[in-house]
Amino acid sequence: MTVHDLPSINAALNATAAVLLIWGYMLIRRKRIQTHRKVMLAAFATSSLFLICYIVYHAQVGSVHFPKTGAIRTVYFTILITHTTLALTVPVLAIITLRRGLTGRFDKHRQIARWTLPIWLYVSITGVVVYLMLYHM
Repeated sequence: MTVHDLPSINAALNATAAVLLIWGYMLIRRKRIQTHRKVMLAAFATSSLFLICYIVYHAQVGSVHFPKTGAIRTVYFTILITHTTLALTVPVLAIITLRRGLTGRFDKHRQIARWTLPIWLYVSITGVVVYLMLYHM
């Protein structure tokens, strides 16, 4: 494995996090609390590993420029800007949400999870979209 394999690994980690988030949501809706807890911890671990790989990659390679022009460039940057802006909030939101759930403050956990889940899910999915647009278009 080289540093140039990291974008693909990062996309796989983002996709895995998205699947885990959806699964975790389905579990809690079915009142499967212990399994929900394990799945959400796995989602957090997966996203944390993504962040480490992302930092390592960009520390080595720097920024990667989108080479396309025209309307697709506007689409790419619209997705990238919303992705990046919301991605900045995910670590804080995820930590607060997990902490409240793990400490049994379920009313507060639910309040913030209503915001954390859609933002985290959007960031995970658009991370894969950005990867596909940047490396496979």
